[in-house]
Amino acid sequence: MLYLLLICAGIFIFGYLLYGTFLSRHFELNDAQLTPAHALQDNVDYVPTHPLVVLGHHFSSIAGAGPIVGPIIAAQEFGWLPALLWIVLGSLFIGGVHDFSAMVASIRHEGKSIPEICKRYMNPTAYRLFLGFIWLTLVYIIIAFADLTAEAFVEDGSVATASSIYIGLAILFGLATRRLGMGLATATVIVVLLVLAAIGVGYYYPLSAAKLAASLGLQEKQCWYLGLMLYAFIASITPVWILLQPRDYISSYLLYLSILSAVLGLLFGGFHIQYPSFLAWETANTGALFPFLFITVACGACSGFHSIVASGTTSKQLFRESDALKVGYGGMLIEGLVAIVALGTIMILAYDPSLAKLKPLEIYARGISRFLEVLGIPAAVGKTFGYLAISTFILTTLDTATRIGRYAFQEFFSLSNRAFARYFSTLITIALPVTFIFLKAHNAQGEVISAYKLIWPVFGATNQLLAGLALLAIVVWLRVQKKRYSMILLPALFMLITTLTALVSLLLKGQTPLITIIAVILIVLATLLVLQTIIVFCKPIPTKKS
Repeated sequence: MLYLLLICAGIFIFGYLLYGTFLSRHFELNDAQLTPAHALQDNVDYVPTHPLVVLGHHFSSIAGAGPIVGPIIAAQEFGWLPALLWIVLGSLFIGGVHDFSAMVASIRHEGKSIPEICKRYMNPTAYRLFLGFIWLTLVYIIIAFADLTAEAFVEDGSVATASSIYIGLAILFGLATRRLGMGLATATVIVVLLVLAAIGVGYYYPLSAAKLAASLGLQEKQCWYLGLMLYAFIASITPVWILLQPRDYISSYLLYLSILSAVLGLLFGGFHIQYPSFLAWETANTGALFPFLFITVACGACSGFHSIVASGTTSKQLFRESDALKVGYGGMLIEGLVAIVALGTIMILAYDPSLAKLKPLEIYARGISRFLEVLGIPAAVGKTFGYLAISTFILTTLDTATRIGRYAFQEFFSLSNRAFARYFSTLITIALPVTFIFLKAHNAQGEVISAYKLIWPVFGATNQLLAGLALLAIVVWLRVQKKRYSMILLPALFMLITTLTALVSLLLKGQTPLITIIAVILIVLATLLVLQTIIVFCKPIPTKKS
């Protein structure tokens, strides 16, 4: 298992140096050119930021539950080998290219989002369609990830304690580095140690919302869910340096520590691969390996959400153009490594049919605790660390998704960025997720299930379809620039064919009415956007734009 992890890491490093350098030259990154963070600095959204902090923000935002939940589900259904191959090849040639090119396209267009680029090079119809598609995608993400986090808080109160302390430490970190002049390295060491100490505090003083929920006539999970929505609202409207940047930056170290714990655990623990490399070409729960493997591993190899983050928040913080390679392409490869570590937590288990019923977060937390136990850390503490890492990953995605959903809503209705517009747009974005927690989710058999289980298939399909559409927009831009775009077009076609096939399959399987409606809307929106792209390609290339 250790050798496999090291081989994959070596492939990623080689790919970064070789293919990443090729992409940088092709897109002609130029540090002499002002980035939007400098040209449009407002200290709210446009903030020139140290590359390590931006990488922490971007990496933490994109590495939510996807690279952990997706690979484990894929292994439960198909075996670990198909998931591993997709993670490695997808990260190098599709996901990394997607993230990097979206980021570069944005910084070359005043930090505008991918829909704005559609508007500039296609037409207002494509712009509106893309914004609507993105906004719907973000709503699904908020629902699924808030549901996952609320469940984790209910199952382990120590995680709720540690997560709450963690948010407070992030705010203090932002104030210390931005207002008190504390050095980044010093502040980082102090706050990371305090976050680790918070795990111990959570272990001895677990939080519970049961009494508060009972007094309000709610279930405990609903109470935590509403608290998460309040957190997402606040994180969406405050300047990025107060909460979003520092919390994402700090959480990146939890991700790094998770990877390190896996490496050390594998190095000294003598863990071997026990889980089958391949189980089936098709399963009753998920469907056929093609296309469902490629939407189940929704973030570990490629993710349309990444293009929204890259062009929505990250592009507004890049200090120099060359940082796009480290943050965009490099960030995706690190996420691929996280996905492989997540896959490793099930690969070290002996096969048992009952594993298919375990929740992915439980498998991951158990795996991390086993790795840390090798280093002398008690299993209970290690499990809390695993859950805390997961919850912080999800929180970073949750608040970033809410913030970008606010951007998309404001852009769609041409609203200003004044306080009222920010508050109103954020409230609209979280309105459906808030309503959803009071509804009972049912599967096709009529059984009550967690919201994320209902949303995950359509989330995966939507997410990957968005990646294909974002790549199409970049193809149009490169065509206008009269640059070669085959390395963008081929991944775009693969993602479009795969995800549309998956959506049609979901319809034919007779899913719940909610999933059916969503699938139809997504197919219609995607088809219209593809048609708009074809129309643009049939026209002569317009005058070159910057």
